[in-house]
Amino acid sequence: MPDVKSPASPVSLPDEEVRQGIELLFFAYRDFTAEPDAILARYGFGRAHHRVIHFVGRHPHITVSELLAILRITKQSLSRVLGHLVRQEFVLQRPGPHDRRQRLLELTAKGQELERSLSEPQRARVANAYRHAGPQAVEGFRRVLLEILASEKDRRRFVRTSPRRR
Repeated sequence: MPDVKSPASPVSLPDEEVRQGIELLFFAYRDFTAEPDAILARYGFGRAHHRVIHFVGRHPHITVSELLAILRITKQSLSRVLGHLVRQEFVLQRPGPHDRRQRLLELTAKGQELERSLSEPQRARVANAYRHAGPQAVEGFRRVLLEILASEKDRRRFVRTSPRRR
């Protein structure tokens, strides 16, 4: 297989480097999700529940439509997961102030506690990795992840509008 070349960069990478990067992503994801998976299992939840909890927690009053666009899952899949979370009082669903058909989502106090318990080990893992890697590596990692994203709309979510604090 030929070397992988990016049109924006003259850098040529051996196929083995790219394959190792893919493998590292698999291993990192496995370890990144292990602790939250154990917590989710206690509730009978899966990773789809975690994603909903995460994005509703990060974006209070997000609409169901906006959440569907982020998660790229079917309405039926979201309805099943969201139904569990609403019935068990982790997520509150309210009609929109201007359009009562619109459904706004937010975490309840119980949902906020679950979000904290799920994200704490992940935040600690990422913060530790960032400290050990250093600021240049952190920025490089961020750029690599942004380039992996397929959607320009998703990339725009992470555009920095002010200078980074160091």
